[in-house]
Amino acid sequence: MTDTTSGGTDTTVPPAPATTGPATTPHPAPGAHPRSRSHPRNGTGTGTGTEFSGGTGATVGIHPGSGTGGSGTTDGGHSGGTPGRLRLGVFVPTVEAPWEHGLDPHGVVEFGVRAERLGFDSLWVTDSLLTPRIEAMTALTALAMVTERVVLGTGALLPALRTPVQAAHTIASVDRLSDGRLVLGVGAGFPGRFGRPVYEMAGTPWPRRFTRLDETVDLWRRLWSAQGPVTFEGEVLRFEDVPAPLRPTRPEGPPIWLGGATPKALDRAGRLYDGWLPYPPDPADYATGLTAIRAAADGAGRSEQPFSPALFVNVLVSDATDGGRALLDDYAHRAYGMPISSLEQIQAVVAGPADVVAEHLAAYVRAGARDLVIRCAAPDVVEQRAQVEALAELRPLLEARAGVEAAA
Repeated sequence: MTDTTSGGTDTTVPPAPATTGPATTPHPAPGAHPRSRSHPRNGTGTGTGTEFSGGTGATVGIHPGSGTGGSGTTDGGHSGGTPGRLRLGVFVPTVEAPWEHGLDPHGVVEFGVRAERLGFDSLWVTDSLLTPRIEAMTALTALAMVTERVVLGTGALLPALRTPVQAAHTIASVDRLSDGRLVLGVGAGFPGRFGRPVYEMAGTPWPRRFTRLDETVDLWRRLWSAQGPVTFEGEVLRFEDVPAPLRPTRPEGPPIWLGGATPKALDRAGRLYDGWLPYPPDPADYATGLTAIRAAADGAGRSEQPFSPALFVNVLVSDATDGGRALLDDYAHRAYGMPISSLEQIQAVVAGPADVVAEHLAAYVRAGARDLVIRCAAPDVVEQRAQVEALAELRPLLEARAGVEAAA
């Protein structure tokens, strides 16, 4: 769990969300803004940034059948029996451990370029201080300079590792450099040795970390949309007369997705965030979680707000007689420090021949997932490159099994 688990989900029951004071300029409730619809690259239904996050493309409302998206459906479910569009993303190998056979940071960037050329819709990076890696926002900046179409995301960013105001500047800068292709998956840290020690390294208190996360996101949105200095009075964060940073490409900033599957995490996702990025091992749990999020959104008056139901999933396409178990176990030990038998009890893991993988992923799509964020479950970069090729070839089969359209 050194990577995505350290920031990808809120796995303990969080305290009640914070109540924050108003900024110096009027601002909507956190997470309640419509996505930008005017950006020349990302608001035209081309399958790039804003469509990915729900601006004018398939993700239009949090409920099935709401809105008037590109296919007449939402990404959250069905309309007229046809699910919304499906998008595939892949993690680039920013962690140094798998860099065997001479790979360096330039090779990481080339990995992302190749994935875009193969038709993937998004590229993702991890965030932690526990193991050597290219820092998340630095990696996305490099990828922004050499890609044109793909969405660039964090899975997941730990805001607690950065000061809130400085992070607002960095995020806005990456959003501008990418022409509005940024999506932020965020988390408050995983309990145990993958969470609290990271907070200590960053000098951030561990208690009330969920309140801190929600208030940080609220502060970012206020700063990005402010016309002047912002004063913020929260339960944990307090700032006075903070000058507005560089404006992001989209006036309200990039979409922000929350991990986690506890009842309170689901409630917060529906009320405060723009998407959901969990990793439940069972597709049925995904469907149950998405239903709870919709109920929370209804209660907050956000049922028509854009929302992206996503899934983090470890995937290995393999024709090995053991179904890829040996490779998976090697991967699980290297990436998470545990056997595959333990990892698959915590995270979604899909492995086997192409038809088996397609059917298992399709089950999550039928449960409501529309953005599949894939981590290639291979122990080294050479094999991860081969997996990217295999996943690209698998896509038509997956779409046929799930009964969905490809992202435009």
